[in-house]
Amino acid sequence: MENGKRPALTHRFTRGIPFYELDAIQMLWHGNYVKLLEEGREAWGEQFGLSYQTIYDHGYVVPVVDLHIQYKASARRGDRLVVETTYIPALAAKLTFNYNIFRESDHALLATASTTQLFVTTDGRFDPSTPAFVEAWRARWNF
Repeated sequence: MENGKRPALTHRFTRGIPFYELDAIQMLWHGNYVKLLEEGREAWGEQFGLSYQTIYDHGYVVPVVDLHIQYKASARRGDRLVVETTYIPALAAKLTFNYNIFRESDHALLATASTTQLFVTTDGRFDPSTPAFVEAWRARWNF
């Protein structure tokens, strides 16, 4: 931790666009951006020790309860995408992420997004308090 600042927990990955994700005019279908966000959260969790499996092993799931996407430019067949996922710290019992999706070739910003997830026990009960394992994870990262 430099100068008392919290670390920015950001993960980036690059991937192509499979043919089956294109719409009739050869652009990435708008609904597939949600899939990119999910891939980003999964990869982020693996890198920073808060994977979906870890959450599940502690008796929870974290459904998305809020999702916002702003489309800026189109992704087309042949483009490679950079998906950037950043954890946004919160005091509440939730996980919040911001996303940027870029085209690799020219670094054009294609979309920005945010998601919020809440903790629900695996038997379907909403838990308004932050689970102990998440508190420990936050402490480990100085959040």
